[in-house]
Amino acid sequence: MDVEILSRIQFALTVSFHYIYPPLSIGLGLIMVIFEASYLKTGNIEYERLARFWTKIFALTFGIGVATGIVMEFEFGTNWATYSRYVGDIFGSALAAEGIFAFALESGFLGILLFGWNRVSPRVHFIATLGVWFGSMFSAVWIVVANSWQQTPAGYHIVGEGLEARAEVTDFWAMVFNPSSVDRLSHVWIGSFLAGAFLIISVHAYYLLKNRHIEVSKRAFKIALVVALVASLSQLFTGHRSADGVAINQPAKLAAMEGHYDSLQAADMYIMGWVDHDNQEVTGIKIPNGLSFLIHQDFNEPVKGLNHFPKEDIPGQVNAVFQFYHIMVAIGMTLIGLTLLGAFLWWRGKLFDHKWYLQVMVAAVLLPQIANQAGWFAAEMGRQPWVVYGLLRTSDALSKVVTANQVIFSLVLFTAIYCLLFTLFVYLLNKKIKHGPDDSPMIDQRPKQKEMVEALNTHS
Repeated sequence: MDVEILSRIQFALTVSFHYIYPPLSIGLGLIMVIFEASYLKTGNIEYERLARFWTKIFALTFGIGVATGIVMEFEFGTNWATYSRYVGDIFGSALAAEGIFAFALESGFLGILLFGWNRVSPRVHFIATLGVWFGSMFSAVWIVVANSWQQTPAGYHIVGEGLEARAEVTDFWAMVFNPSSVDRLSHVWIGSFLAGAFLIISVHAYYLLKNRHIEVSKRAFKIALVVALVASLSQLFTGHRSADGVAINQPAKLAAMEGHYDSLQAADMYIMGWVDHDNQEVTGIKIPNGLSFLIHQDFNEPVKGLNHFPKEDIPGQVNAVFQFYHIMVAIGMTLIGLTLLGAFLWWRGKLFDHKWYLQVMVAAVLLPQIANQAGWFAAEMGRQPWVVYGLLRTSDALSKVVTANQVIFSLVLFTAIYCLLFTLFVYLLNKKIKHGPDDSPMIDQRPKQKEMVEALNTHS
């Protein structure tokens, strides 16, 4: 393999592994906020038990997410030096904003979230939880803005020529609100809510099957199911908006996602299939002219196909883009079905009566993670051969001095370390889940601490 393919594989490995954790942090943060708000409103100690338990899992997820995210920034400099020079001013603005507006907020409240139990009032602790969640949301904003700028550049001009060329920001807000950033951000946020909600659903469905922590698990399951239902239905809207944006701004990517080649014909929408790129054929189950209707609201309107573009400007792995996109869509529809079924059973008063449904929901924890990964793969592979769409080709973005042997060595090393980290994460997560929420009575230590302070002051 050449340096480009190896470097792409290495970056895909590190990004894919890292992307397990931030969506979980965002999704868990939202439901932790709901747990603590419910505790403040009702005074029911079971909500505090849930908040304490899931704070421990959030801390584990957050820690590994931070550690794995640092590696990618180094890769920009080692493997993608030309790219780093080209987008340095753009990414510098976005990543600086993440550090100032997001990470500082998140890390500033994190200590109170983790160690503030019985040291601050429930209201202050709720504010800290809210701050951590907002911080994780803002962090996603700036990362998605930076990535979306690569998909749909805006608010810039090019300075220099050849290897010295680089993009400079001319309009910061045009860069932030580039044509794809808002739609992609909402899609990422909702995917994160689904990841967190289904983790909570899975764990508490497991407890119900084992007849453990029955009451708190029923409460947590219902809250997470509501979040998952709203998020899964909302994902239909954000997904459609995002696809409309791709049709306008990256028509070659959209054509690859549906395996559409002929620009003179209306485009079918495939439920599933297989793309034969050499013969420009797709075999599978389809809705005739369905894509034309979704894009143009007209079944007979042609859609730009891959043959409309020069061969060097279309994705090299059309079938892979097609498969990843359809995996994401299929899982999205499955999540809607599972949550609607749960809502129906709840309405009938039989939500926890069917063992098979709880078993399905235990396994369903994997689905949002697979969908998130597949969606990113479809977006990034569909952008090829451009690393900055229409401006900088991936083949031109590499470091000029890195050799294939060096990339292989680091790839093997990263693979080993990440497998070790993932094993550690699963082990610790499993350990915390087996322990479960603390069943012992929650005794608020704040009044005792206040008495101790007053006694010390009197003695002094």
